[in-house]
Amino acid sequence: MSILNRIKFDGLQSRDWIIFKYPSESIVLGSTLVVNEGQVALFVKGGQVFDAFPAGTYVLSTYNLPLLGSIVNFVYGGKTPFTAEIFFINLTSKLDLYWGTSDPIQLIDPKYFVKLRIRAFGQLALRIDDYMLFFREIIGGMNKNEIVQYEKVHDYFRGMLVTYIKTELANKIIRDKISALEISTELQNLSLSLKKLVTEEFDHYGFSLMNFHIQSINFPDEDFEQINDILADRAKFEIMGDNRYVTQRSFDVYETAANNQSGVAGALFAGGVGIGAGQLMADSMHQQVQPMTNNSNHMICPSCHGNISSNSKFCSLCGTTIVKTTIPCSSCQTENQENSKFCSGCGKNLQKPICTCGTELSLDSKFCHNCGVKTN
Repeated sequence: MSILNRIKFDGLQSRDWIIFKYPSESIVLGSTLVVNEGQVALFVKGGQVFDAFPAGTYVLSTYNLPLLGSIVNFVYGGKTPFTAEIFFINLTSKLDLYWGTSDPIQLIDPKYFVKLRIRAFGQLALRIDDYMLFFREIIGGMNKNEIVQYEKVHDYFRGMLVTYIKTELANKIIRDKISALEISTELQNLSLSLKKLVTEEFDHYGFSLMNFHIQSINFPDEDFEQINDILADRAKFEIMGDNRYVTQRSFDVYETAANNQSGVAGALFAGGVGIGAGQLMADSMHQQVQPMTNNSNHMICPSCHGNISSNSKFCSLCGTTIVKTTIPCSSCQTENQENSKFCSGCGKNLQKPICTCGTELSLDSKFCHNCGVKTN
């Protein structure tokens, strides 16, 4: 093994390195050590760091290697060869580290109630501030290859990053009820909150997190199409108004039924009675579109003022819930309309009796609740 006279590492052209182990371990006092700007050199023997050299040029001697000299017996005028590992560590900032969620975050959109598969991508920048802590916590647990790239160290933190990002995104959408379509407006706030969380984790290993950005949050096109359909229906409703929108939806339902070869409508058309079935559908739609004659079988919707069946629970034109007040007959239990004076089932008088004291009584009252007089 040749003895080193000049020890230096000029880095990589790509600058994509974080630590370099000098290939030779045979050193002699008097050798020159050159440490470039943005580097620090560590002398390691037996797995223990003995000395560190910042940027500069050094002639190795017992003066600048006091700790190492305490375990190496330098004789022969200080020219005795000795073995030690020399590690160069990159202290410059690494600005182009990219991250992304490998698998999607599955959530229910709080606004459109559609299941979405959300992915996030971004960029971060790191720099080693405490190289002794970094060497002890990270490199001590890695195979000491001649060179370690930033990507290798980045892999150590990838799982932690993805966990934090998924949790924070889910919390933001669910807790603050922010739709996935609106989450892009929160990228800056999310980046700041995530940077704070991730910074604490990197600090444990000697790193300083210089920057952290979420560049995009997206989801598959097929998930977006579901929301597009909802938005399109909502736009039609706003433009057309309640009645015309419901009418169009009715046409859509009948058209779907007519095209359904396995359904009743399909069977009718296939059996040669398509004209009659079509006429029935047209008549039914005509009844929905044209005003109905006001009679005892129909009533006016309180919302859209359309004519609907008197026994409707919901308006067939606008979908409003129909709340009807009826008067039950105490004799035959027939339900009568609110303004009925006599029961339509047995003819009993449904008008509320008046006590001699002037108090209005319910139909089933036996005594006046005001004066106690017995009623007829």
